[in-house]
Amino acid sequence: MPALACCVDAAVAPPGYAFAGDSSLPAPVPFSGVFPATANTTASAAAWSPSLSNELYRIDAWGGPYFTVNSSGNVSVRPYGSGTMPHQEIDLLKIVKKVSDPKSESGLGLQLPLIVRFPDVLKNRLETLQGAFDFAIQSQDYGSHYQGVYPVKCNQDRFVVEDIVRFGKPFRFGLEAGSKPELLLAMSCLCKGNPESLLVCNGFKDFEYISLALMARKLDLNTVIVLEQEEELDLVIQLSKKLGVRPVIGARAKLRTKHSGHFGSTSGEKGKFGLTTIQILRVVKKLEQVGMLDCFQLLHFHIGSQIPTTALLADGVSEAAQIYCELVRLGAHMKVIDIGGGLGIDYDGSKSSDSEISVGYGIEEYAMAVVRAVRYVCDRRSVKHPVICSESGRAIVSHHSVLIFEAVSASACDVAPSMSAYALQYFIEGLTEEARADYRNLSAAAIRGEYEACLTYADLLKQRCVDQFKEGSLGIEQLATVDGLCDLVSKAIGASDPVRTYNVNLSVFTSIPDFWGIGQLFPIVPIHRLDQRPAVRGVLSDLTCDSDGKINKFIGGESSLPLHEMEGNGSGGRYYLGMFLGGAYEEALGGVHNLFGGPSVVRVSQSDGPYSFAVTRAVPGPSCADVLRVMQHEPELMFETLKHRAEECGEVDEDGMANSALATSLAHTFHNMPYLSVASSCCLTAMNNHGLYYCSEDDYDVVADSGAPNAGEEDWSYCCA
Repeated sequence: MPALACCVDAAVAPPGYAFAGDSSLPAPVPFSGVFPATANTTASAAAWSPSLSNELYRIDAWGGPYFTVNSSGNVSVRPYGSGTMPHQEIDLLKIVKKVSDPKSESGLGLQLPLIVRFPDVLKNRLETLQGAFDFAIQSQDYGSHYQGVYPVKCNQDRFVVEDIVRFGKPFRFGLEAGSKPELLLAMSCLCKGNPESLLVCNGFKDFEYISLALMARKLDLNTVIVLEQEEELDLVIQLSKKLGVRPVIGARAKLRTKHSGHFGSTSGEKGKFGLTTIQILRVVKKLEQVGMLDCFQLLHFHIGSQIPTTALLADGVSEAAQIYCELVRLGAHMKVIDIGGGLGIDYDGSKSSDSEISVGYGIEEYAMAVVRAVRYVCDRRSVKHPVICSESGRAIVSHHSVLIFEAVSASACDVAPSMSAYALQYFIEGLTEEARADYRNLSAAAIRGEYEACLTYADLLKQRCVDQFKEGSLGIEQLATVDGLCDLVSKAIGASDPVRTYNVNLSVFTSIPDFWGIGQLFPIVPIHRLDQRPAVRGVLSDLTCDSDGKINKFIGGESSLPLHEMEGNGSGGRYYLGMFLGGAYEEALGGVHNLFGGPSVVRVSQSDGPYSFAVTRAVPGPSCADVLRVMQHEPELMFETLKHRAEECGEVDEDGMANSALATSLAHTFHNMPYLSVASSCCLTAMNNHGLYYCSEDDYDVVADSGAPNAGEEDWSYCCA
């Protein structure tokens, strides 16, 4: 007599099959939970191609011209955008291998998760933005030029900011700061920039902030203090006279123009920042009274990030241009109109103006709308065309950074335990009369092919058995059998949820905080195996002990993601995914929930070697010791405490070897990243330093695509054991 797991086959089989226990009918073939592949499905699987994956994940739509799928089925980066030659494309899987392989295999031995930065993409984004405005200015016969600034709040990483200053030097590209530490780093970086580059000082300001901005002016940096509050003007006047500095002053205007949604919440008359028209007039009057009206040279506004349409953009720019012309009429020596941020990113590839994660225009259309609006207003008012400045940080840095992480396991389909005829009879006799009736009804409905009735009786049977279990009259084995039976019924008739959970070696709160905080969606795609048809749909669950630590919403309005089966029956296989367009804000906003620190970071440039890339900088992610220090713990003292406790507990043999092994194990844990370690990723020689393991300067080298080290370019703080 077949086992209970086979009963479902009877339940979904055509009339003529029956449940176990009816020996008058033939036993059904056991149902595995997966329908057999037909000739058509087999043929379609064989016909799958990288181009189909490209279309499935919309990679060309949201990633063009920087990301594509190569012939090997891996995601490739096109560092020069549409100008990238085929041999210059960079395979992301090869980067992961180079970075994560141990040094004994010519790798870097870094642990995932991993952020990969592409400075070539960053340079191309700057050139594209500058080129778009240059073309718009030329075609509109505009009488001035474009001169952008990068708001460092988008990504304050030292090398990102330094790259922008270096790449933007021919364009007089500057920086924007919104706090004292941001101002300090902007001042330092711009010392190597173009002398004409703007240093725009936004944000709320105190005595020290304004003093620092005036000091920057003394250092011959082209600094503009933008008034966010009317009270800041008194400090500017007082300190500039005290320090003997003639300041350049700007004002942020609260426009009536605004757009709805989360990203437009800082715009409009009720916005958090800026001055009303009444306050702007008082600023003009006060500056005139103290003989400093000539210092008023810049007007700034911001109607929100992700401006959805060029029509809304033009409306806001036109309103600001009218204010600019009025300030000229009132005697201010106006030179610059700063249109703020707002240049949007098409995160889902829909090119839709009705979505908060997409925009209905490109960079060229954006630039043309801005230049046309400013020119039209100024020409009507007979005002000289101002320098146009924008703070398009999101558009500059989003594409250049890719977060790569690994799925370490996936939920498996539960299979009901098999039962002999005797065990089945014993199980049925242990049920209440109502539950036995449900079982008989389920059997009858299955024979009749009444699938809706099958679900109803299966649910009733399950609930009655749960009640029995709570009362203590049903064992856990029997309850598991009922669970398996009901699940199998649901799967057999297509009523079960086919979505599986992929457990990923990542913290959503640390690496994708905008998803958790505001529901921001980013493209997430497997970076390899894209020459294979995805067999399942899944959601992603992170390592944190928090129910919010999951990703169950994806671009395109999807609640699950097409994924491939993991090798090794859902565990032990290497399956890498990438989150794209996350170069702005995510790193700065990430926290240390559950004491998971940030990812490892590598900087990858295109090269002419065999792999088309070189890793020019590599930084391991924060260790357990590092994140403990963030919360005011002292890892060195913690280590000594644990070591002393081991000695007290007698964990020492005669020659002290057991204690040494324990100390080594503890030290390695302190120095490893908090994330799961799939395998030993580092074969370095470390030296003991008060119980903690530090690498010597020669332990890590910058590894180029050839695998040859370039010594002296990188010093490492911690060993990744």
